[in-house]
Amino acid sequence: MPEGDAEELAERASARARGGKRAKDSELFEVVEEVFDYPTLMALYKLLNAGVIGRMHGAVASGKEARIYWAEDPSGGDLAVKIFLTVASEFRRGRLIYMEGDPRFRRLRGDVRKLVELWCSKEFRNLKRALEAGVRVPRPIARRGNVLVMEFIGVPGVRGKPAPLLKDVELEDPEGAFRTLRSYIELLYRGAKLVHADLSEYNVMVRGGELILIDFGSAVDVGHPMALEFLRRDIRNIFSYFSRLGVDTGDPDEFYSELSASPAG
Repeated sequence: MPEGDAEELAERASARARGGKRAKDSELFEVVEEVFDYPTLMALYKLLNAGVIGRMHGAVASGKEARIYWAEDPSGGDLAVKIFLTVASEFRRGRLIYMEGDPRFRRLRGDVRKLVELWCSKEFRNLKRALEAGVRVPRPIARRGNVLVMEFIGVPGVRGKPAPLLKDVELEDPEGAFRTLRSYIELLYRGAKLVHADLSEYNVMVRGGELILIDFGSAVDVGHPMALEFLRRDIRNIFSYFSRLGVDTGDPDEFYSELSASPAG
């Protein structure tokens, strides 16, 4: 990684902090948006300087709380860089329910930025636990501040294009897909000791024959006081979706009872 690239990003970050005009982007960072404040730019700079990120491209997904960018590592391999927005006014009210009561996160004081950074850390740790339990998720690579770097789940043979969501795909084998997601719910609960807490056809990517669970910021430890309520909701969402596709899913509440009756782990 050329040293000048990192220095230029730091210079741009410093200029932004002083209120100055953004310096011209280098070939390394093609997109640096005005929504990124100084701490975010510095987090990117540190990831770049550490050899995690080599080049940033444009946003491939955008929501109220985060934007996901296609990026490359220094050797040209694909990365996904998820940047949580620290100006999301609804963040505290909408996300505290997934953090309060989680035994891993006992201190939730501070401003919105600190909570957003904690949320980013939470997603990174949840992804690691899910992956170790055998659930197919984007491989987490690094985290700094409100910036999460992970495996890019893209369309095979098309660089920079994210794989579609389950809701947008006509499955060749809906029954097999249902069995896979049912097993992921079980692996999360019994193996990773996690509940996704926001699982639906909107948070599953499809790449060829693979199903990949995404958006793990909401996932809670099984010790969370609402873990079982979230588990029931996840199960009902997935069973309902595949039932609409004509799959004989069985009774979601029966599966919930069987799963929740046995201690996680």
